[in-house]
Amino acid sequence: MLRAAERLGMNAGKLLPNLGMKRIKHGRIFPHLWNFSGHQADYPGETHLLEENPQPLSTLNAPSKRLISLDAFRGLTIAGMIIVNTPGDYAHTFAPLLHAEWSGLTPTDLVFPFFLFIVGVSIVLAFTKKLETNAPKGEMYLKILFRTLKIFGLGVLIYFVYDFDFANMRIVGVLQRIALVFGICSVMFLNTNWKTQAWIGAACLLLYWALMYWFPVPEIGAGMLEPGQNFAAWLDSYIVPGRMYRVTWDPEGFASTLPAIGTGVLGMLAGKVLVSESDRYRQVALLFVGGFVAFLIGSAWNWVFPINKHLWTSSYVMYAGGTAAMTLATMIWLVDIKGVSKWTHFAIVLGSNAIAAYTISEILPIFFGWEWSEGSSIRTAFVNGLESTGLLPELASLAYALFFLGVCYIPVWVMWKRKIFLKL
Repeated sequence: MLRAAERLGMNAGKLLPNLGMKRIKHGRIFPHLWNFSGHQADYPGETHLLEENPQPLSTLNAPSKRLISLDAFRGLTIAGMIIVNTPGDYAHTFAPLLHAEWSGLTPTDLVFPFFLFIVGVSIVLAFTKKLETNAPKGEMYLKILFRTLKIFGLGVLIYFVYDFDFANMRIVGVLQRIALVFGICSVMFLNTNWKTQAWIGAACLLLYWALMYWFPVPEIGAGMLEPGQNFAAWLDSYIVPGRMYRVTWDPEGFASTLPAIGTGVLGMLAGKVLVSESDRYRQVALLFVGGFVAFLIGSAWNWVFPINKHLWTSSYVMYAGGTAAMTLATMIWLVDIKGVSKWTHFAIVLGSNAIAAYTISEILPIFFGWEWSEGSSIRTAFVNGLESTGLLPELASLAYALFFLGVCYIPVWVMWKRKIFLKL
């Protein structure tokens, strides 16, 4: 896919005009997902002083040039994750802000794969220079291992905040899947080139498709894709310790982590484009064409292997990954090339401490949902108060989600102002 995109992108890139890039002024920012600290980073594009003066096209050619758009993309993804996870009332929520009940897709179903896609891009940006300078791989392996364990452990810890019950604890989850994809894809990147990574990603998707369709699951048979009655649920029942989210199955189980690795690989392929010597215009063309090809593959695959976020089907990986690539291309063109960047401040701040923002959003509902009397809490009082004015229940629910996002933003903004960045 990358090779086909490159052939088409070379021609498309020549057609784009030579425009400068307008940059925003916010001092130093350190919003990379996997390296939060107050010190100068040691990989391409980690930090630099953003100046107001537009830069010539030649400055966009260097792989080390920081992409404001990538930081904004991460922040918007986190914002989307918080909004869809904390409506004021699930019973009165606009359909696009809910996950598809089973097969199918809503905008909400794109949020998590977008984040894993960004993880894949970040891996390439984080380790490219280290490989070029022959940094000791042993040290990199240790950092990867420790970060994987810390992110995984944080995900488990969040559940203890809600229910300190070892006997019924949930081991898998969102942060846990992020940790596993980060760890596996990082090791893959350190030991393979982009072509091998593409083959491994394709193998993961094809193997998962084969297992889901042709593995004879005991007492169920082959080819079943119903909730709790499929290969992934059967395998997770043996290899996932603790309780599962849906009792008999878990959307973040270990079995469906196999195709999720494919999402990370698509992000790494996009990252390969971004660190290439091509100018930004050609990179945008490559991402657009490659993303569109992936989107078409996912759409066609849906005919025989339905798009399903709960199962993280192979068609879902390609469809969502292709959409993520085209979204990133659009943001690079809009923000880094056209210079429409003033609106990105909110997203950059939120993305600067992505894990912190997510953790805060997972813990605060405990206090906002705490009932000081029967049926009375901050959440219900907020929603009921708006509904009492005649506002549609769906709008009241969305207003609460936006209010909650604003509350989560405050501590992250304070951290950003004080240059405090969570380093996991």
